Amino acid sequence: MDTLVLFVDILVYALTVAIFARVLVSWIAVGSGGNNPLVAFIYQVTEPILAPIRRILPRTGAIDLSPMVALVLLWLLQRLVRLVA
Repeated sequence: MDTLVLFVDILVYALTVAIFARVLVSWIAVGSGGNNPLVAFIYQVTEPILAPIRRILPRTGAIDLSPMVALVLLWLLQRLVRLVA
């Protein structure tokens, strides 16, 4: 079980960093042309998590709340795994 907890901790940490990076990239509009491989990688990693949340959340205008919801869900998953293990 310790291995599962460690795996989930690392996964949640990596996804948290990727989501924060995506938010920062969206604020400063780096690589908006799509030619930046790092930005493309960040979008590839985070889009499978954020897209389903965006479909469920109601529209809030220009503010995208899906990263915040994704972070809360990731942290809840981490807590749940630690509680069960």
